[in-house]
Amino acid sequence: MNIPSYLTKVRDINLTKEDLLLFEEEVKNSYEDSKIVAPVHLSKNNEEQLIEIFQYVHPEDWVFSSWRNHYHALLHGADKNILMKDIVDGRSMSVNFVEPKFYSSSIVGGTIPIALGVANALKIKKSDKRVWCFIGDMTFETGIFYEAYKYKTNFDLPLQFVVEDNNLSTNTPTDETWGGVKRDIPDDVIYYKYERGYPHHGTGSWVLF
Repeated sequence: MNIPSYLTKVRDINLTKEDLLLFEEEVKNSYEDSKIVAPVHLSKNNEEQLIEIFQYVHPEDWVFSSWRNHYHALLHGADKNILMKDIVDGRSMSVNFVEPKFYSSSIVGGTIPIALGVANALKIKKSDKRVWCFIGDMTFETGIFYEAYKYKTNFDLPLQFVVEDNNLSTNTPTDETWGGVKRDIPDDVIYYKYERGYPHHGTGSWVLF
């Protein structure tokens, strides 16, 4: 995993790998006990990478994530109990907080233009804070990413992209979807690979249609 040299560690992360796994296990059990009646998208096998990355994320930075967002929210400082209530209430795919500054969306690429706008606003205000936008390898292949990346680069916006590559575009291998060739990774984009530990949706206990 590459961390650009212009980034410095700004905080210690108190959560451990085991803490993150236990949280998702609690969501899994609640889902299988029918306490959660909306879709859930669980994380697994990328705990160590995210713990490392979030040491560079300032508590006052903005963080944008996708439908698989529980780890990101917790590591950015979201209250565990409030997050769990949101998930039980059916908002697993749209977790949002004012404090910490956290926004997620289940629309592929949907957070990118919003993150770009927030980064532009921070620059106009001469803020020293940053915007972090976590995307998957499917979103990384879309045109909206490259338009936004070009804009943020040309205008030197404080927007840090993180690509989380499990080589899956929902349930189809990304390399097959895009003809077997993945694009080069820009030096200023944080990129890591991991193997998805849960299915795209649900817990793997039932067949999904």
